[in-house]
Amino acid sequence: MHPSFMVLAVLLPIIAGALVPVFRFKERRHREAYVYAAVCATSLIVLCILLKAPERGVTLVKLTAALHIKLAFDGLSGVFAALVAVLWPLATLYAFEYIKHEGGDDRFFAFYTISYGVTLGIAMSANLITLYLFYELLTLATVPLVMHSGDRRSVRAGLKYLGYSIGGAACAFLGMMILYVCGDKSLTFTYGGFVDAGGRQGLVLAAYMLTFFGFGVKAAVFPFHGWLPSAGVAPTPVTALLHAVAVVKAGVFAVMRVTFYCFGTAVLRGTWAQYTAMGFAMFTIVFGSAMALREQHLKRRLAYSTVSNLSYILFGVTLMTPAGLAAALSHMLFHGVMKITLFFCAGAIMYKTHREFVPELTGLGKHMPVTFAAFTLASAALTGVPLLPGFLSKWNLASAAFNAGGVLPLLGVGALLVSAVLTAGYLFTVVVRAFFPESGTGGRGLELARDPNMYMKIPFFALMALMPVLGMGSRGLMELLGSIANGLL
Repeated sequence: MHPSFMVLAVLLPIIAGALVPVFRFKERRHREAYVYAAVCATSLIVLCILLKAPERGVTLVKLTAALHIKLAFDGLSGVFAALVAVLWPLATLYAFEYIKHEGGDDRFFAFYTISYGVTLGIAMSANLITLYLFYELLTLATVPLVMHSGDRRSVRAGLKYLGYSIGGAACAFLGMMILYVCGDKSLTFTYGGFVDAGGRQGLVLAAYMLTFFGFGVKAAVFPFHGWLPSAGVAPTPVTALLHAVAVVKAGVFAVMRVTFYCFGTAVLRGTWAQYTAMGFAMFTIVFGSAMALREQHLKRRLAYSTVSNLSYILFGVTLMTPAGLAAALSHMLFHGVMKITLFFCAGAIMYKTHREFVPELTGLGKHMPVTFAAFTLASAALTGVPLLPGFLSKWNLASAAFNAGGVLPLLGVGALLVSAVLTAGYLFTVVVRAFFPESGTGGRGLELARDPNMYMKIPFFALMALMPVLGMGSRGLMELLGSIANGLL
């Protein structure tokens, strides 16, 4: 396939989104048709690229003789692009109904669609400078979405997200400058890395920590996680975007790139930098789950769950083995499907009942059966019930940790087990409240509660069908991820 298709995949949603306010659609259905056509066309282009990847990259801008803004496509690009291309049309369909009660439709769908193209730019970056450019553009595109409601809480959350992101970007930039000095001046992603540590190993390891925590801000690694629960004030299609598809996954994707394709595991494995990064990931796994268990606001509970699960992925990356990377990729994919389902359910509950706190959900199960069926299935998957995708990815992570050997990876397995127990606690308490209320507590004030319309239910049905397929039919996918993790694709 010609490399220009990558440029088209990135530019089509960016241009289409920018034109939404220009067209000034008088009818909602016309705007919806336009936006959905752009999103689906982009996903179709990505599918074509996945089926026949371009053999060479395409340069967009030449900054210096060696340093270019350039797109290219490899196996790791394909994993992230596939996740985005599958989930974005479902999220957009869901948003058509949800955003009706929010207002500002033109502004919302402009930035929502632009974010799709920017995220694909991250996925298909050929080098670190290109990834950094799109990474920063993603912050700028999503801050207005966090602030969409325009109230004080939304503005405060948006500024907090912006502040954290700028701080993280500054750290990542410093690390990138050290990489430029100590490695290939083109900063081109190369499996195995391109750093020449020489007698500067201490400087190189410090640069890795700068990039790990810099990009780790969007991956919500402790102690830089605070922006994520606060961003839950945004409309649910935005929080689903932040927590499952684009922003946080861009963070873990960037850490994968710098670990395996910039520094290289040969330079990092067995050093204090590896152990420090792994230690923070392990702590965040347990911390996020514990905070979710004590949190009573449903969306913030799911946000802390995301904090924990992102560090599942980082733990796999910091094992710095092909098996660890393959396991991290599997959890990146599966968590995206499971968590977007949970956020869609939370949004449907808020949309139809205006209830936000866990104690208020008592007895809702029989009034919103589709919503809570999806919530229950996603909860079981995220907890790690066998035959569902969460079990498979957690098994992969634990297996990779055992094979890596050493005390710290084994402690990481313990962290996974503790987190699984806490996950069951913070998710199934919601399910039990909804379906099995205590005598005399269910049904009050719920006479008008019901499932949302088909715009919001179609994503539920699609995701509920996808989860068991991923859980029981992923043998070929696991082999593919293994090939990518070994640098063969």
